[in-house]
Amino acid sequence: MIRHLKGAALWFVFIFVAGQLSASQNISVRVGVYSFPPIAAVGHNNKATGLLGDLLTELERQHNNLSFQVIHTSPKRRQMDFNSGLFDVIFFENPSWSWDQATIRTSAPILQVEEVYLALNMDNRDQSFFENLNERQIVAIAGYHYGFASQETDSDELHKQFNIELSHSHQRNIDLIRADRPSIAEVAVVSSSFHRAYFLRFPEHRNDFLISEKADQSYELGVITRKDGPVSVQTIEDLLGPLIESGFYQSLVEKYGLTLPGRLRPSP
Repeated sequence: MIRHLKGAALWFVFIFVAGQLSASQNISVRVGVYSFPPIAAVGHNNKATGLLGDLLTELERQHNNLSFQVIHTSPKRRQMDFNSGLFDVIFFENPSWSWDQATIRTSAPILQVEEVYLALNMDNRDQSFFENLNERQIVAIAGYHYGFASQETDSDELHKQFNIELSHSHQRNIDLIRADRPSIAEVAVVSSSFHRAYFLRFPEHRNDFLISEKADQSYELGVITRKDGPVSVQTIEDLLGPLIESGFYQSLVEKYGLTLPGRLRPSP
């Protein structure tokens, strides 16, 4: 568990971990990254962006010999790439998402995410529009796990059960809803943080959408490492501990309109 460390204990762990890193040369951690905005994505320079990008940058700044090598993967391919040995660590994951429990170790949760439904706002529509998704044209992201689909990610199975269009872009899915193309897109499934960021960029579009009051799902995310791999969960948690304790990590989470899990939220 990521420990809530105080005073001397906090500095002991920080110095101990920093000492371990400084004792080794050029420690490179291979991190699998796929598009999961605003949590993570891969930029043009093959660097992580979003919350993950800021977090990795700060960890590298604090530890001169530590670097993160971004391995670009995809929602559908990430488990296969992990099993093939292409990367050893993936941030902001849920172990129940088709991971082989015998091959991984998972940190305590460091983020909480909620996904909701978006539809075009029309005079004859209310929350009942989201009650039976089998009757709707859905747009979602290929490889993502969704509550309405009972976590099924196989494209063929999803097409058997739903009228669904799978893409690789939340922005495209929202644009399809706004374009009023009901034969293709009536309901988009998006994270609350993404649609909040979208409305900050395009406040004039806020009234264009009906947003579900009931979430599709809410889940917690941690860091997954390889069992007996070069980087342990304990090392990751010890690296994150000082950032959590100082409030730096909380500031990053809030910057992207995201939510800390209950165990990390400051007391009122």
